[in-house]
Amino acid sequence: QVQLVESGGGSVQAGGSLRLSCVPSEDIYTGYCMGWFRQAPGKEREGVAVIGNDGRTNYADSVKGRFTISKDNAKNTLYLQMNSLKPEDTAMYYCAADLKVCVVDDHPKHWGQGTQVTVSS
Repeated sequence: QVQLVESGGGSVQAGGSLRLSCVPSEDIYTGYCMGWFRQAPGKEREGVAVIGNDGRTNYADSVKGRFTISKDNAKNTLYLQMNSLKPEDTAMYYCAADLKVCVVDDHPKHWGQGTQVTVSS
């Protein structure tokens, strides 16, 4: 059973920054596309950023230039650096893995439990 454990969520004022981390339970880190998705209250879950095994990335238009997805191979950890946060970024953020097509519009096979990000104005 693959497990993805997120951390790093919290509350921040608009314009602030947060960094999310995700550690998988097994060696799904290599060989799979991984990414971050989010779901705001009353809205559908949406892709935020994904990164392939080759390091190529894909971002939602709403976060381009503000969010950066990255991997630390030595620590077997996936990150999402979020800068210039806006109230509309408020959502539960989920780490995900194993997308067939490594784009934010695809549907991952494995999900984490989520970490809450709240941005106040």
